[in-house]
Amino acid sequence: MKRILIAAVLAIVSLVAANAQTQAPAFDTPSLEYVMQLNVSLGEAYQVGATSYGFRNVIPITGGTFEGPKLKGTIVPGGADWQLIENGTGRTNVEAIYSIKTDDGAYIHVRNNGIISSGKDENGNPTFYFRCAPKFEAPADSKYDWMNKALFVCAPDFSGPQGTITLRVWMVK
Repeated sequence: MKRILIAAVLAIVSLVAANAQTQAPAFDTPSLEYVMQLNVSLGEAYQVGATSYGFRNVIPITGGTFEGPKLKGTIVPGGADWQLIENGTGRTNVEAIYSIKTDDGAYIHVRNNGIISSGKDENGNPTFYFRCAPKFEAPADSKYDWMNKALFVCAPDFSGPQGTITLRVWMVK
């Protein structure tokens, strides 16, 4: 009887161990929480031109507004979007640096890095990709400190009036 019991326990342990090895490890799948929409006004672009890194464009940021469930306000004039078009790759690296001011007076620094890429898919159809990852620097002693402690992604588009860009921002949870 003892031998049967030991054999049964060993069989169960072997099955559990084999099953554990075939299952994928447990992990949390990130989710997104909507944060805000920025409606950014742009100035006239100018070209630095061909550099040793690629072709450099600069687009001044002249103002705008933003609004979301936890914050709203204006975009401070004086920033810019520095774009570097890589030679022969169809890829443009974007780095926009500017500040926003909340309606209760807090200034938040924004550094938004991203990629614009165009090309053709496997069927020869044109493709377009434009995504960014803004990083926010909010005052640590403010109600916006949560922005210092998270990652964000945004989907830019040109659905607004001419001379503007719309950025919808989500926090990665």
